[in-house]
Amino acid sequence: MDRSDPRVWRITFDHPPLNLIDRHTISELTALVEELEQDPDVRVVVFDSAVPDFFLAHYDVDAPPPQSPPPAGPTGLPPWLDVLARIAEGPFVSIAKIRGRARGAGSEFVLACDMRYAGRENAVLSQPEIGLGLVAGGAPTHRLPFLTGRGRALEIMLTGQDYDADLAERYGYVDRAVPDSDLDGFVTDVAERVASFDKVALVEVKDFVGEVTLPAHALQARTGRAFWTSAARPASRRRLDAAREQGLGRPGDFEMRMGRHLPGLDRSADPEGRPSS
Repeated sequence: MDRSDPRVWRITFDHPPLNLIDRHTISELTALVEELEQDPDVRVVVFDSAVPDFFLAHYDVDAPPPQSPPPAGPTGLPPWLDVLARIAEGPFVSIAKIRGRARGAGSEFVLACDMRYAGRENAVLSQPEIGLGLVAGGAPTHRLPFLTGRGRALEIMLTGQDYDADLAERYGYVDRAVPDSDLDGFVTDVAERVASFDKVALVEVKDFVGEVTLPAHALQARTGRAFWTSAARPASRRRLDAAREQGLGRPGDFEMRMGRHLPGLDRSADPEGRPSS
């Protein structure tokens, strides 16, 4: 964490080899959001990654589940949804500087940020849950349509494809695709320009935009419940097992090119080709 400029905080994800999201990541983000909410000086927070090829890979599907349901956060939502809602609604401007892959919960995180800038040569975004028999639980179904329109949001969610930075920009998935050599300077210029303005005005503008673009907490909660329901289905467990066998959660070609591997999981999960249920 770099707070050398009290108006602009720079937060770097550094959880090699893949920057997987687990309960420790969520706990650290919760503590960070609490600090951001309470600090009177911070205007902008920039999130980036120190792990080559991965911004935030996705949720760690092999992380041990909690012994009991975790307590809801101040929004009344469970921890992951609480963090995302507070980033989207908080009294600060959040910027995702994306190098590498942001899939699943990683994509959900960047969608919750106020601005998204992607390195043209190496950024990859996707919501791959459909290929695993899952329903995404962090409300990308409710955020993407405001950014991309209904049809493109459905394409992203129902195909599970990987989107490079240029196509993501064309769709509205990210705000801009920027040559990697220029990305640091570009984001710094945006962050410092925004931070030079009055905090009260920044927060009011963000609040007004949020009133017509952010999903209600009750809608977000439904996606969280749908995720856990879908994860319990036998067909989903078979697909997840097949994905693990092919390299889900480990460095390798599956994580690098997940979009290409997802259609084959159906055959791997059920070699006889029976319909999933």
